[in-house]
Amino acid sequence: MRSLAVLAVAVSLAACLAPLAESKHHGKTRRSHAKILGFDWKNCGKPDAPAVLKTLQLSPDPISIPGQLTAAASGATSVELSTPLSVNVTLEKEVAGFWVKIPCVEEIGSCHYPDACDLLNQLIPPGQDCPEPLHTYGLPCHCPFKAGSYSLPQSEFYLPYMDLPYWLTNGNYRVQGVLGGQGEELGCLKVALSLHSD
Repeated sequence: MRSLAVLAVAVSLAACLAPLAESKHHGKTRRSHAKILGFDWKNCGKPDAPAVLKTLQLSPDPISIPGQLTAAASGATSVELSTPLSVNVTLEKEVAGFWVKIPCVEEIGSCHYPDACDLLNQLIPPGQDCPEPLHTYGLPCHCPFKAGSYSLPQSEFYLPYMDLPYWLTNGNYRVQGVLGGQGEELGCLKVALSLHSD
């Protein structure tokens, strides 16, 4: 979530895993083990989109929560990515062969986030060192992200035990995240996955 490559990972993982994250809202949650199967992604922006994800590799399949995740990514931007950097997320679930849009409920679902830069500042206060492995590889974790190429070598992450919103049930999901700035679309990423929890 903190360099262009990691920001792209963030758009995909945050969009997909945000509903699984530790709940800050007052809705019902259930504590359970979860598995993410068949994680797949693709760029969905215009051919000349400034920001693109070039590679993203996640393993194992299925991804267990809690559990270890191995990730590697690379991406590039031809323009500086600076505040305000909006993200529009569309989350859909397959129901009886049809894709149904999940509305935005307490910042989870198909939501508009007006400034991802502000979200990053909330996660990692300005002035604080970027977390590992970003620090080791010299990857930034705050806006602006300068134009250029970014790469996250294969790295290990631990996905902690999480609370699932009560309405997040087993099934197939797809997520689209659109990155925007100054009224223009900068990049788009689509992710598909299956969720199974007990």
